[in-house]
Amino acid sequence: MIAVVYSGSKTAVWRIAREGKAVAECSMPGINPCFVDQKTLLQQLNKKSILINHAEQIKRIYVFAAGATSADRKEELATSLGLFFKHSKITVENDLYGAAKAACYNEKGIVGILGSGANCAFFDGNHLEENNYGLGFILGDEGSANYLGKSILRNFLQEKLPLDLEKKFSKKYDLSRTEILERVYKKTLAQQFLSSFLEFFIEHRSHEYIQQLIDSAFEDYFDTYLLPTIKVYPGVQIHFVGIVAGNFQDRLRLVAQKHGLEITTITKEPIYNLLNYYSN
Repeated sequence: MIAVVYSGSKTAVWRIAREGKAVAECSMPGINPCFVDQKTLLQQLNKKSILINHAEQIKRIYVFAAGATSADRKEELATSLGLFFKHSKITVENDLYGAAKAACYNEKGIVGILGSGANCAFFDGNHLEENNYGLGFILGDEGSANYLGKSILRNFLQEKLPLDLEKKFSKKYDLSRTEILERVYKKTLAQQFLSSFLEFFIEHRSHEYIQQLIDSAFEDYFDTYLLPTIKVYPGVQIHFVGIVAGNFQDRLRLVAQKHGLEITTITKEPIYNLLNYYSN
């Protein structure tokens, strides 16, 4: 029995398979080792009956997690998981490698993540080319869910939202200026708070103003991540992975067309492709 885990900073998705067939699945808060310590992770694991019931049977676990970007972070996460899954051999890679495997399998391509966070890299079918894009939700992540969250909050606080959207936003979230600033600057897990507003974008995706915010975020993503990568690796197929790319692929393809680019695939939930790859 194997398990495959794909985790952004907000959510970790688990899929368990026996002899190539999926037998169980669950989700839990993200397991980014930059933000989640060993004690918290073990507490979260012990709340999941599916994982408790299968812990002794799982022999291999393939983990792809945001924040697992160095050897130390990978070892830290593998060690923590090993305290719970005592009979498993655990392999940890970052979420971008998981996205690349899900989108390209063993073929080369340029892979972009647009989920709770954002990233991009060239994949040669086996290895990712190193980049300097991973700046996190404060300095980077253009185009991501938390980036969109910052844009809607900023426009709301500056009273720049159209009146109809402002009323709907206020009714849905009932947040004061003080509460918003406290959640962003003082409380923990600010990136999860920012990402949570993706639901508002999805609910009002047909609104022209929301489309403008999405398109602007995607333009920032292209300028920061994709176009510099294409400049170094021209003519390579382009793939996207993640909940933002999946939910707004029509807007993403339109922005790509403006730059004379064609997107080969968009995968909203890479976990299914990863499970197929590692269980066969």
